[in-house]
Order: sequence, then C-alpha cells, then structure tokens
Amino acid sequence: MRLSIPHMGNVYIPFKALFQRLDVDFVVPPATSQRTLSLAVRYSPEGLCIPFKLTLGNLIEAAELGADTMLMPAGNGICRLGYYAQTQEKILKELGYDIEMVRLGISEQKLLGLLKTIKRLSNDAPWRKIISAFRFGLAKLNALDKIERLVQKARPVELEKGTANQLYAQAIKAIDQAEDYRALKKVQADYSEQLNRITNDPLVQPLGVNSRAEPLVVGIIGEFYVVLEPFSNFDIESELGKLGVEVRRTTFISEWTKFSLFLNPLGINEKAKLHQAALPYLKRDIGGEGWESVGEKVLHANGYDGLIHLAPFTCIPEIVAQNIMPHTREDIPVLTILCDEHSSKTGILTRLEAFVDLLKRRRRVSNGV
Repeated sequence: MRLSIPHMGNVYIPFKALFQRLDVDFVVPPATSQRTLSLAVRYSPEGLCIPFKLTLGNLIEAAELGADTMLMPAGNGICRLGYYAQTQEKILKELGYDIEMVRLGISEQKLLGLLKTIKRLSNDAPWRKIISAFRFGLAKLNALDKIERLVQKARPVELEKGTANQLYAQAIKAIDQAEDYRALKKVQADYSEQLNRITNDPLVQPLGVNSRAEPLVVGIIGEFYVVLEPFSNFDIESELGKLGVEVRRTTFISEWTKFSLFLNPLGINEKAKLHQAALPYLKRDIGGEGWESVGEKVLHANGYDGLIHLAPFTCIPEIVAQNIMPHTREDIPVLTILCDEHSSKTGILTRLEAFVDLLKRRRRVSNGV
C-alpha cells in the first residue's frame, strides 16, 4: 500500500508523521501548483467548486508518484464534500489509475471511528502503537498552528518584509523533520522565540500610536478549504501582512479536531458560539461553513477592523451567508472574494489594497483624526 492525501494547508505533515510511525508508505503530493490546477480543470466537471478541483489535481499527482490508496475528507452533511470521494474515485479509475478511495468521514463514533480507519490502513497494527502515532501526529498539528498564529502577528510589524514568511517556511520544514517529542518541542520553542522577537523589537514598535504599533486587524472567514489552502486564495494572509494588516481566524485544523473528534464535557466550543451568534439571522445549518460565516461577523464585529469572506465560486452555503451579512445590525466592513480557476491575483490584490485603504480611513475617522 502507498497512501496519500490531498493538500490543505500543512495537513499532510501530521498525517505523514502518523503513518510513518505505523510503517505505512506515505506519498506526499507535489505542492499545489498551476500544473495541479490545470489537471484539475481538465478532468473535473465544470460546475464543481475549486476545493473539489484542486484536491482532485493533488490526487492525480499522487497517483503519478505511485500512490494507490487515497484518503479523502468526507461527511454526511448537506455540503457537496460528502460526494467528493465517490466522484474523484470514478475519475481516477477512468484515467487508468488502480486506486482505492478511503473516505475520512467523522462518524458518530468520532475519534474511535477515525482510529478504526487508521487501524485498517496500518495492516491491523496494535492499538497501543496506533494511539502513540496518532498523538505524535496531533502534536505536530498543534505545533504548526501555534507557529502560524505567531506568524500572523509578526507579518504586519516586521521591519524587513518577508522575514516572518522565511521563518515560517523554515519552521514548517523543521516540524516535518522532527522525529520525536523532544525535537518537536525544541523546534517550536526556537521558532516561537524568533517570531516573538520580531513583534517585541523596540525598533518595530516605537513610542506613540502608529500603524506599525497598532496594525489593522482583519478576520478571515469562509469555507474551510479556501481559508486554509494558500494556493486557492493567492496566499491572501501573506499579502495582507505586506499591507500592514494582522490576520486573525478561528479556522485552524487543530481547533476543528477538538470539537469534531473529541467529546466536550462542557458542551462548549467555538463552533457552538458561532451558531449561537448567528441565530438572529440564520437558525439552522445550511451546509459547509455558511452558518459559521454569519456567526463570525456577529461575534467579531467589535474586535476586528474588517472581515474578508472567502468562498468557492458556486458554493451555495457561502452564497447564502454572503447575502445575509449586509443585512445584520453589526457595523463592520466585509469583503467577499470568490475563488475559482478564473480568479486573477492582480485583481485580488487590487481589491485588497482598496479594502485596506477603506479600513484605514474608518479607523482615522473613529479616532477623530
């Protein structure tokens, strides 16, 4: 068996760590690129969304490298995600690849259901070994997300543009290569210190209030995949950092794991808070992250300068959310960006620059300047 999974941010790193500890041959597809997109568009039904197309492109490139077993997120909800695996498996087999598609659905058994899938894929490895490997993969996932949060804070205030991104790339590689908890802890501590040094440098934060010391804060909301996969959104977080904007988002895979896999004894999680916040405007799940997107606007209206709403073109849940948000009472600017294979980076950057200018002007007015 040669196992693979499509890219979605850095999710391949914890899966790679998990399955390598179980002695399973894990194939990492090439980083999502223009070739990935070209393959995806060529073989996908035209009306399907960019998450379907790019993950299909990843799987084709993995199959080219010899992968024969594909892990694909799935679910029983009302989003088309639940049908990705069946459709993609049919396309791959029509292309001549002899593959097995394994649906990573979060069943009612939650964590136990996922562990049973891992056990099957690891040729019935002992439970002790499976749980140990899973915990190590989870530790890498948490380390990646903690470093990314620090990068989001560092980008808008760094003296030399690109420093935070360089450190982030190095940190990702080092976390991927860490072979045990001790090495992983050291990597996280080292890069956390370097990133914190950027934000605490007195040259970066001079006395007095200015755009460097108090950058604009913009929340990134929307559909899970296009929020997390930089290629699909033209690396929007990095581009906002160049414009002096601090990005915040609640969508992290480590956070999603907590409320999706583990039972919460208090019954409280970020997703439940978002649903509660959205209730005046939307009273039920509409699929995907549509319900959460409305809740994000309500919940964070007083803490952020603005919101950028990312959505795949043709994504019905996010289209519903897009049409609700202008009619809520909360006064916070929202820029919706639809992502598909026809999007232009130049066009996106122009809209981002105009949006940031608007937010700066709003802040000056609110400060009486």
